[in-house]
Amino acid sequence: MGEPDQTLSGQIDLDAAYREAKIDQLLDELNRDLVGLIPVKTRIREIAALLLIGRLRQQAGLDTGRPSLHMSFTGNPGTGKTTVALRMAKILHHLGYVRKGHLVVATRDDLVGQYVGHTAPKTKEILKKSMGGVLFIDEAYYLYRPENERDYGQEAIEMLLQAMENQRDDFVVILAGYRDRMDTFFQANPGFHSRVAHHLDFPDYSLDELMEIAELMVTQHRYSFDDHSRQAFLEYLEHRLGQPHFSNARSVRNALDRIKLRQANRLVRQGGSISLSELTRIDDADVRASRVFKGGNEQTGDGEGDEDD
Repeated sequence: MGEPDQTLSGQIDLDAAYREAKIDQLLDELNRDLVGLIPVKTRIREIAALLLIGRLRQQAGLDTGRPSLHMSFTGNPGTGKTTVALRMAKILHHLGYVRKGHLVVATRDDLVGQYVGHTAPKTKEILKKSMGGVLFIDEAYYLYRPENERDYGQEAIEMLLQAMENQRDDFVVILAGYRDRMDTFFQANPGFHSRVAHHLDFPDYSLDELMEIAELMVTQHRYSFDDHSRQAFLEYLEHRLGQPHFSNARSVRNALDRIKLRQANRLVRQGGSISLSELTRIDDADVRASRVFKGGNEQTGDGEGDEDD
């Protein structure tokens, strides 16, 4: 049978390796940044474990090549895809799979030109910026427009596919967008599907999770709900969830920005002297001034906004 492989002797302290990689610290940051998303966070933890074991195998002489790390994030706007991509870049960096760990966010406009000879330099520039880190392409399906014979998106796609294959040791691509559109995109571009190993679907937030997100944002910005304004915002969310163009945490943030605007104007109109606590307190009236309480339909036509004033 021959002599046993000496590289397989000895013990590996997995707990120490896990601590050294700071995986728990990075996952804790993700938990602090994002409410809910349990399936996504579970998958991120699983990917981190795979990468850690891969690194330990390499150190033990059992390297079988770099795993495919390109990913697809699907879900509605405001579900945390960009934030998770940022944390994934840090995890990849800590585990030695990318050199820098930075995140470059791009859309079709950053990659595709409007005339002959314009697309290649734009795409090359984005790829150059992404090397050593993660390239996050939001609404990636807009790269592919088969209905337009003179569209230059296919040139960007071919360059991306080549880089994802030939330079996969130096950067990771994350394609993101609505699930149904991404499914169609992958069917039309099998080269992408074959190179993407990890598909993560981001669920919409529940009402309770949206309220928790609002509480976190309010606290982070040094404001505070009282009992009445908290109940009013919960009712606001109940109304808003049934309207078009609701964008999860993004819509919560936009609504709170408008509430802060109303609070500021209320205080200035009020004039006189106020306590410091009044600078932070959100009033019931600041919330209920939204037109959703009057049966208004919040639409701006851009698919993401939710203007209500």
